[in-house]
Amino acid sequence: MLKPILLVEDDPRDLELTLVALEKSQLANEVIIVRDGAEALDYLNREGIHAGRSEGNPAVVLLDLKLPKVNGLEVLGSVRSTAALKSIPVVMLTSSQAESDVVQSYELGVNAYVVKPVEFNQFVAAIADLGMFWAVLNEPPPGSLRTARRYE
Repeated sequence: MLKPILLVEDDPRDLELTLVALEKSQLANEVIIVRDGAEALDYLNREGIHAGRSEGNPAVVLLDLKLPKVNGLEVLGSVRSTAALKSIPVVMLTSSQAESDVVQSYELGVNAYVVKPVEFNQFVAAIADLGMFWAVLNEPPPGSLRTARRYE
């Protein structure tokens, strides 16, 4: 079974565009959608409404920076300070080009920082490349669950 992609996005337009882009990339991974940082942490830690979800971590977390309740930097900090989560690849997917956001994201251990392209075709290509790299091509750390991957 493939590991899911966790998409943390509160903006309905960006959410829809990201889902369309992931669909066009033809990845077989399930996409789990959460709309704020608190729910992302609940999902990752199997707490709250996600307490009963299956064990295992997502293949990658696509994380928006500016989120309600708990912002993306706080989510990233929590992921990197939790032993069971710290090896999950996290990609900051945001519209912020602020140098301080980029620097702080890397200081907290983000794997990649991607500024959302404004033009639709660029956005689709960027998301497809992200999904393909992190969900299919990236080699997980030794000892993590390795799953079969399929191309469609």
